[in-house]
Amino acid sequence: MKVKSLMQRFIQFCIQENLHRVFVVVFVLLFLSGFAISLLEKDLSFVDGLWWSIVTLTTVGYGDISPATFGGRAIAVFLMLFGIGVLGTLSATLAGFLIEKRIKEDRGMGKIEFSDHIIMCGWNRRANFIYQELRKDPSTAETPIVIIDTIEKKPVDDDMLFLIHGECDEETFARANLADARTAVVLGNDNLPVSARDAAVVLTTLTVESINPEVYTIVELSDERNVQHCERANANEIIVHSELSSSLIARAALNHGISTVISELLAYNRGNELYKLRIPGSMVGKTFIDIFFDLKKQHQSIAVAVQRGDEGRVFSNPGEDFVLEAQDFLMLIAPERPTLS
Repeated sequence: MKVKSLMQRFIQFCIQENLHRVFVVVFVLLFLSGFAISLLEKDLSFVDGLWWSIVTLTTVGYGDISPATFGGRAIAVFLMLFGIGVLGTLSATLAGFLIEKRIKEDRGMGKIEFSDHIIMCGWNRRANFIYQELRKDPSTAETPIVIIDTIEKKPVDDDMLFLIHGECDEETFARANLADARTAVVLGNDNLPVSARDAAVVLTTLTVESINPEVYTIVELSDERNVQHCERANANEIIVHSELSSSLIARAALNHGISTVISELLAYNRGNELYKLRIPGSMVGKTFIDIFFDLKKQHQSIAVAVQRGDEGRVFSNPGEDFVLEAQDFLMLIAPERPTLS
């Protein structure tokens, strides 16, 4: 899809810059000079003449074929002199097209054509941390990430990171191809007061869900009182960062060392991590306690929750008689991503 779109843009660019006329001139010049040289030179076929024309026009000059007659040499002189100008025009125009395309992409003036990507609304210190963690995980190391923000240029040199310059409105989301995105992360603007920051997050969430109700939306809030507004906007996950950090500090004060465990689970490549895996057919119909012991013995993993469906209800530490169903996902702690069978 991306290659097709690039070709369409290139064809449109050629028409706008009259580059198609240059191509026509090149082909006509090659054909006529190849035909003429084959008539003037003895024992030279049209195919050989065309080959000589291409070699001469591109200034490669293999020397395998060279004109001996006056007419043939006159054609060669004309082709060499005229060909340099034609090729110079062609090369400069193509280079300009590629440079312009790269500058537009780096400054967020392009348009996203691919699908199944992650959109991050806003770029700040937390967004950079999220980006780094996504790139560390093998499952998202090559996933296209699209940033929507008003920054001047792309913040990280990454071929799979794209910037769409603008506010989080319908036009900008259309350029980011929200309709085909996998996940949307809505972050608060640190330059706004808390109330205005959360209001902007809620409005952005409403816009995202109205354009693509199927996208998985993760929302960051500053005030717990605004959670209900994001719930009404159908956000899939809502994270109140001030409440989360405060709760973690309180737990650490009550039970020393808890923050170390939580940090280890949340950071990639730092000991054990949290994973979410679809259960295989062999686990369907088994109880949670049976799966718990099997995972510990076979994978050195600890099951902590079950999610009913990819975006359904989460059962944390379910009872021992909890029966797993075909659409369930396991959330577990493990030193590395296990392969369930």
